[in-house]
Amino acid sequence: MSFEKDLARNRAAFHNYAIEERYEAGIVLQGTEVKALREGAANLKDSYARVKEGEVWLLNCHISPYTHGTAFNHDPLRPRKLLLHKREILKLYKAQDLAGQTLVPLRIYLKEGRIKVEIGVGKGKKQYDKRESKKRETMKREAEAAVRERRL
Repeated sequence: MSFEKDLARNRAAFHNYAIEERYEAGIVLQGTEVKALREGAANLKDSYARVKEGEVWLLNCHISPYTHGTAFNHDPLRPRKLLLHKREILKLYKAQDLAGQTLVPLRIYLKEGRIKVEIGVGKGKKQYDKRESKKRETMKREAEAAVRERRL
C-alpha cells in the first residue's frame, strides 16, 4: 500500500481535454523546488509536456520560489525533465506527433517520499463537447440526489 499526497492538481485538464491514457513520471527538481512543492506552491493550469530528442519535458509549470530561499532560488517557469521508461517515451512521442494528441500534466503528488507527475494523453475538447460533459455531470448529480432523497 502506497500513500499519495497531492501537491498540485490541474482541475481544468478534464474540462478542456478528453484524457485517454495516464502515465506516472518522475521529475528532475532542484532543492528549493522540492521545498516549495511541499508548501503547495505549484500551478499546473497552463502547463503541458513535450517529447524533444527522446526526452519528455514539462513546460510552463509554475513552481513559486521557496519562501525561505536565498539568492540561489530556482527560476519558477524553467523547463523540467520528466523521467519515464524508453517504451513509455516512444508511446508519448507517437501520441504527440502522429495522433496529434496533447500531453497534459494532471497532478503533482508525493509517493513514498518522491515527487511524481501524472501525465494524461488526450485530445482537446470542442466547446460543444464541454457543454455535453457538463450536462452529463449535472444529470448524474441530480440522479444521485434523487436516490438519496428516496432513502430518507
